[in-house]
Amino acid sequence: MSTNNINTREEQHGNVSFANDVVATIAGLATVEIEGVAGMSGGFSGGLAELLGRKNLTKGVKVEVGKEECAIDLYVVVDYGSDIPAMCKKIQANVKKAVETMTGLRVIETNVHIQGVHIDKEKKEEDKRVH
Repeated sequence: MSTNNINTREEQHGNVSFANDVVATIAGLATVEIEGVAGMSGGFSGGLAELLGRKNLTKGVKVEVGKEECAIDLYVVVDYGSDIPAMCKKIQANVKKAVETMTGLRVIETNVHIQGVHIDKEKKEEDKRVH
């Protein structure tokens, strides 16, 4: 989803540049740290969100990086029973903090796209026994 563009900022002692994948990796890691996030989504395959887990973090992230700011789109799968609005606020705050702290880029927007709901097999079996 992200490209390999390298964006450069001029600093007092030279230039600092970030590949889009660097910002995407930071954002992906900051996203999966939040409780309730099952993993990143690689899009839809056969009508179901493809759960990528924690291995391919950049696949569920799209970034647009300018010289001083960036915009981030996150495609996530959430755990069943999560408070999605509260979780999304936590994701947005954590991603903004991580990207701004590590890169110095200003995050102008962080859009969270819920691509699916993950139902834990153990929870499913537990629910069957209760009913």
